[in-house]
Amino acid sequence: MEPERIQTVYLMGIGGIAMGTLASMLLEKGFRVMGSDQNLYPPMSHHLERLKVPVYLGYDGENLRRASPDLVVVGNVIRRDNPEALHALDHGLPTLSMPEAIARFFLQEKRGLVVAGTHGKSTTSALLAWLLFHGGLDPSAFVGAFLKDWEASHRLGAGPFMVIEGDEYDTAFFDKGPKFLHYRPSIGVLTSIEFDHADIFKDMDAIRSAFSQFVQLIPESGTLILNVDDPECRSLAHLCKGTVMGYGRSADAPWRLLNLSHHEDHVKMRFMDPVDGAEHELKSPLPGEHNAMNALAVIAACRRAGLNTSTLGEGLERFKGIKRRQDRLGEVGGILVMDDFAHHPTAVEETIRAIKLSHPGRRLIAAFEPRTNSSRRNVFQEAYSRAFGDADLVCIKEPPGLEAVPGPERLDCGRLVRDIESRHSRACLFSAADPMIYFLLTEAKTGDVILCMSNGSFDGLPVRLVQALESSFPHPPSDEPGGP
Repeated sequence: MEPERIQTVYLMGIGGIAMGTLASMLLEKGFRVMGSDQNLYPPMSHHLERLKVPVYLGYDGENLRRASPDLVVVGNVIRRDNPEALHALDHGLPTLSMPEAIARFFLQEKRGLVVAGTHGKSTTSALLAWLLFHGGLDPSAFVGAFLKDWEASHRLGAGPFMVIEGDEYDTAFFDKGPKFLHYRPSIGVLTSIEFDHADIFKDMDAIRSAFSQFVQLIPESGTLILNVDDPECRSLAHLCKGTVMGYGRSADAPWRLLNLSHHEDHVKMRFMDPVDGAEHELKSPLPGEHNAMNALAVIAACRRAGLNTSTLGEGLERFKGIKRRQDRLGEVGGILVMDDFAHHPTAVEETIRAIKLSHPGRRLIAAFEPRTNSSRRNVFQEAYSRAFGDADLVCIKEPPGLEAVPGPERLDCGRLVRDIESRHSRACLFSAADPMIYFLLTEAKTGDVILCMSNGSFDGLPVRLVQALESSFPHPPSDEPGGP
């Protein structure tokens, strides 16, 4: 069906960040949008409420009959036996995957700037979109997180570029290839390659195959910007038909990070710019060396797009970041609570290290929920036991759905806690969020930083913890006149 003949679009699995972002973009383009999901949680639940998008809770073929859509977009959370998927198939409803919809409705006549990699996709793509915007290039963007600058995870611009977060996860039940295969990058960024998504990738060779296909999408006129410090990324450079530009600390990296100093509200990064052959120093609000590398990749991409270093420095300092990435939720009684999406062991380790470096002298309490399909499996059992080395106290919450993982493949949370304690830190195990909140309230002291990490809602723990701390600490007396 041609786009001009479509009026109503129905999104199955609308509560995911990618699908909810697509809903926003379709609304902005003038379509009537509705959808369904099993569960909704912030920030996407609040976002859809603000947009007044009708959402059916629970899947039922009757929902589609009532909605009578012209097009159904199927999220990758939807299985083939989903009652709505069966209804769409049985009744021959026009159907697209989410990446197909992005390509068809938004990527036409745009130059795709696609950010891929195991880690850092959301932050890197958000920063890339923001700097292009700050530089006056009016980009479109599709990002897997909410930019605080825009209070949105997307942007529709009139400029020539579209920034897309390129996810390697599978596309839909009828298309098991990675999402990023639909995005036609003219500039591709490859941040890192590690094993992840054990539910869909059999082994590391399957991961390599997926990213190999991504690299080969870049045309001869295009550019691949890759992390040469990552041997897996580096090994794919020869597959690219276009120009390859490396970044990292390696001596042979054209975009080379020379020095990094950490401060409480920023880092200073000094790097070599091969475009002008000069060294530059910029301030970034994003803590940690991993984020300095992400910023360096973005700077390389923006320079390729024609922006100068001075403009990039101004934009970088003004970037407010994205929600759920080292997100400061509140500081009560000198206790700082932060929220982060980290779930892969490498991301957990790098995030903890970044927070420790940016808050020297403060005790760091790491609260973690291993919620993803891979996290709940013992494929990361050993890696998790090493990932918390920079935390002073570790609190592990058993994730929901752990019983759905076969016993021999299941993460042993009790063993994880014992291993963490034997290696470096005091650690505690909790079966639910409520006892963890109570423990943190009694344990936390002025000066502590509590870093909450989960790729899910964490049962609302981060926000609830801030609220509980606010209730526990007395409010200062009012300065307002009056009273007896």
